[in-house]
Amino acid sequence: MLPWEAELAGRLDRHVLDSALLRDNPLGDPHRRPLWVYVPPGYDASPDVRYPTVYVIQGYTGHLAMWANRTPFRQPFPETADAVFAGGTAPGCVVVYVDAWTRYGGSQFVDSPGTGRYHSYLCDEVVPWVDERYRTIPDRESRAITGKSSGGFGAMITPMLRPDVFGALATHAGDTLYELSYLADFGKAARALRDYDQDITRWWADFESRTAFTKPEDPLLLSLLGVAACFSAREDGTPELPFDALTGAPRPEQWQRWLDWDPVRMAPRYAEAVRSLRAVWIDAGTRDEYYLDLGAEAFRAEIAKIGLPDDRVHFELFDAGHAAIEYRYPLSLAWLAERLAR
Repeated sequence: MLPWEAELAGRLDRHVLDSALLRDNPLGDPHRRPLWVYVPPGYDASPDVRYPTVYVIQGYTGHLAMWANRTPFRQPFPETADAVFAGGTAPGCVVVYVDAWTRYGGSQFVDSPGTGRYHSYLCDEVVPWVDERYRTIPDRESRAITGKSSGGFGAMITPMLRPDVFGALATHAGDTLYELSYLADFGKAARALRDYDQDITRWWADFESRTAFTKPEDPLLLSLLGVAACFSAREDGTPELPFDALTGAPRPEQWQRWLDWDPVRMAPRYAEAVRSLRAVWIDAGTRDEYYLDLGAEAFRAEIAKIGLPDDRVHFELFDAGHAAIEYRYPLSLAWLAERLAR
């Protein structure tokens, strides 16, 4: 395997989208966002053909340029996605790579007074922009969304909130069952905050003043601060932690706001939207450090209870942890491509 960029059989277009919805966002993040659009082999040669679309979103701290990152003996997803279509193993799709990075490292793909209107940006700006400029099939039956970790969370909730936009999804180790994936970190965070007088804003000021991730507590505190900005911010945008910074004990009101965003708990509230999905891929590693394999089991059970037919669902647990599972992405992409209406 060559350790440098490979030529694609399809084409990857790199754009910048000027977002009205992200202008003047609470964190002062850029409202001009990169957007990558991949078209499969044969797209230019067949001007009368229209294609399904798969939207790709990233995990926490992910940003668009990271899709080009190369690790030893593995190819980045744009290349493995291209191979799916170049090899003829799946019908061609337009694949859209969306950026939802924030100053805190991510937006969870929700609208929040603490970060900005990233859910609306995706559904109401990015999707129409792509449909206007590319030969897509502009219908929810031919549109899917996929992601890993926080991106998997976004892939689960977006079709629930906007079934008019997305009719299929793939979630790889998506954030679920928060009493397992988040709650255990509250005590660890409270201990780490002793060095900052139990004030996470003091840690944040320190973090921004130095090279990132040079202290052991950085990843944990960044995640909790950033998700608090998405899930439990005040109306003025101030993030409120879901736990007491001195003891680590959950703060009931704020913690409930996080639980309300758990896809396992959301599914019954959006049962009609869930039942309308034409394809759902769910997978996770059996050694996932955040117990997201158990969350995947819980989400699968919940959507079955709601009444989504088994023949529309692919569920799989595989031997892995949470990291380095990008080899799973082309599998779900090919599976979705076969099931999107043409």
